[in-house]
Amino acid sequence: MDILELKREFQTYKNKIADIKKTIKYEERLETIKSLEEKTTQEGFWNDKNYSQSIIKNLNENKDFVDEFKKLESLYHDEEILIEFIDMGEEDFINELEEKHKSLTQEIDILDTKLLLDGKYDNNNAIITIHSGAGGTEACDWVDMLYRMYSRWFNEKKYKVSQLDFMAGDSVGIKSITLLVEGTFAYGYLKCEKGVHRLVRISPFDANKKRHTSFASVDVLPEVDNEIEINIRPEDLKIDTYRAGGAGGQHVNMTDSAVRITHLPTGIITTCQQERSQLLNREKAMKVLQAKLLDLEIKKKEEEMKKIQGEQSDIGWGNQIRSYVFQPYTMVKDHRTNCESGNIRAVMDGDIDQFINSYLRWSKK
Repeated sequence: MDILELKREFQTYKNKIADIKKTIKYEERLETIKSLEEKTTQEGFWNDKNYSQSIIKNLNENKDFVDEFKKLESLYHDEEILIEFIDMGEEDFINELEEKHKSLTQEIDILDTKLLLDGKYDNNNAIITIHSGAGGTEACDWVDMLYRMYSRWFNEKKYKVSQLDFMAGDSVGIKSITLLVEGTFAYGYLKCEKGVHRLVRISPFDANKKRHTSFASVDVLPEVDNEIEINIRPEDLKIDTYRAGGAGGQHVNMTDSAVRITHLPTGIITTCQQERSQLLNREKAMKVLQAKLLDLEIKKKEEEMKKIQGEQSDIGWGNQIRSYVFQPYTMVKDHRTNCESGNIRAVMDGDIDQFINSYLRWSKK
């Protein structure tokens, strides 16, 4: 970027940052953080698990916004100083200025995007399930690749991830995997990944080196917290226990710790076999069931609104939302937003923020 153009853009950032500060209610958040931190020091705070979790969640959300804004202000002041040096003839700082300006622009973009996360469940934890689709062995390998991609992204965001259910492929890869992703705005960011993901590549399993197309579906649900009431009657549940499958030690072979819950009115089935304790597996399977029932209610309301408004959505389960092409060229394209990247290696290493951000902006139009 030309230095004069960079300076002109920098001048516009002062008002932009002031607007962001006002929009996120920065001063109010500082007071809220102080108040919530005082509550965490009160005697008996941790005795009520639901209450303490609610306070910590609220505290983390406010700290997240405040920390991002402090970082933004710091980058702005650093760039301001570099511009002053260059104006005094210190041209050795030009490269550093360009890098700092790039970081500042990215940070503004991050906060602008975060302000779009205003949905009812956006700040909830997320339950993400990846299923293999058409393509057999290829599809199972594709699920494994997507799991790796998301794992890299989770790690970069410092989200806590726990595996709820897992089914290995017949020979390679993964047939299905369910994960609980815990962190600020986990559902808000990941909701755009829901849909069918398509892979095109030269198959490593084909001796003739032919090009193959594989599909995997990704389902994303908000974890139901204690503030959301999902009424599940005990008589509507059929609960089975069985021995956990897959690789493992004596626990896998000797104990009936895995749990399968069937919700009789809807036919929804959830399973969990990752914990040694049957009680913990049951608790996690219930969490997934609550999330699926919540999702069912949300879909019912959306369908009712569509009937009232006479609208039809062209994005639904079974329609590919994104294509990942390895051959004959390299390209990842989101078919909803038309966001593209030619750096498929970076995307498969977890660099998916551009697709998430473009979806959040597109969904607000």
